[in-house]
Amino acid sequence: MSTYNIFISHSWSYSDQYQGLVRLLNNAPYFSYRNYSVPKDDPIHNTSNTYELKKAIRNQMQYASCIIILAGVYSTYSKWINIEIELAKEMGKRIIAVEPWGASRTSDIVKKSADEIVAWNSSSIVSAIKRY
Repeated sequence: MSTYNIFISHSWSYSDQYQGLVRLLNNAPYFSYRNYSVPKDDPIHNTSNTYELKKAIRNQMQYASCIIILAGVYSTYSKWINIEIELAKEMGKRIIAVEPWGASRTSDIVKKSADEIVAWNSSSIVSAIKRY
């Protein structure tokens, strides 16, 4: 069984969605992954400027084969999201947008940047990850 390296873009202000996605992936049968997402207590949160922030995110993303972005509306207003999308494109990483469970509105920025948009269920998400 292959192990997939992924980076999950998220906001710690909306960590319930991130935790829910991680639970889905952890419980997916016949699926193994390494999560290169930015941990909550990582010093990256305290970078003093955009250059350092980009450098830190690039370091996290470099091992990932794809970038998963939760496409909730909060993404549109995140200071990090545009940086993460820009870096993913520069690095040739595929972007998978996941529409959050029960979300009535989603981020146009994320959906327009995504290579693939999937629903909030483990089989859709895992199938998309396995394609990259």
